[in-house]
Amino acid sequence: MWRFALLALLAVAAIGFATGYTPDTDPAAMRAKYAPAPSRFVDVGGGLTVHLRDTGPRDAPVLMLLHGSNASLHTWEPWATRLQARYRVIRFDQIGHGLTGPNPAGDYAPAAFVDTVERVRRTLGIAHMAVAGNSMGGGVAWRYALAHPDRVSALILVDSVGQPDPQGGEAPIAFRVARMPVIRNLATSITPRSLIADSLPAAYADPRRATDQLIDRYWELLRYPGNRAATIERFAIPPDNATDAALARIAAPTLILWGAQDRLIPASSGRWLAARIPKAKLIVYPGIGHIPMEEAADRSAADAARFLDGTVAPPDHSGS
Repeated sequence: MWRFALLALLAVAAIGFATGYTPDTDPAAMRAKYAPAPSRFVDVGGGLTVHLRDTGPRDAPVLMLLHGSNASLHTWEPWATRLQARYRVIRFDQIGHGLTGPNPAGDYAPAAFVDTVERVRRTLGIAHMAVAGNSMGGGVAWRYALAHPDRVSALILVDSVGQPDPQGGEAPIAFRVARMPVIRNLATSITPRSLIADSLPAAYADPRRATDQLIDRYWELLRYPGNRAATIERFAIPPDNATDAALARIAAPTLILWGAQDRLIPASSGRWLAARIPKAKLIVYPGIGHIPMEEAADRSAADAARFLDGTVAPPDHSGS
């Protein structure tokens, strides 16, 4: 019986491969499309070159922005546009994402993401910085604050991972697929655009924000060589959630921003984090989903600026 089931599974997989095969995108074409100035590619050691953007006054306090799962540095452009006159704003494609591509070490555990942030910081010669992260990037941000407290002047968590098993969120099917033999391997070659078109709207309270152009960007960068395999490897790693004891050790002033209509990580997670991080401030945006820096760009950037002005006040460049 099991042989029949296995043959049936392989037959279905073969049909899927034959009808749904989607090749990797061309790296040169992707760089031309998604890495115009001020993008640059920076060697951070260990064979890893990251795609990053570094804008704003060189002598201003640094704000490093960390994107979420399957996103890219582009998700932070609304904040960069609004904040780079007063802050040095750095955002980069994390390992296994965007134009950075796969980690040469093959490691996608949380510590590898924290290590990449530290390598970027060292390479750019930054002494201290505020760190902000959305979703998965929020998890990288608070872990970095714990691993390198002397480097973090302030912490901003935007719809961040952390709470174990939050109630009310929609668990992505991709995490289950990543743990299924055969099927997980096919997922590195069969990635129809419809997969993104059907799932991305859930990240927004207003699903119309998932435009064709945005869907194309997610789909094309997911198929950047090595990113699909990296995603499967990352999804297969058991979650490493926050603990009360760990969050209690965060010393940096912390701002938590959340969309009230987040269907991926519910607002209850924001309240959970705020109750455990010392002196954290929580702001919840009515009618906003999982990506407030896009969907509520003016409000969220203004709240971030007020918070940063009170913790790492920038120099006055109004007359320059």
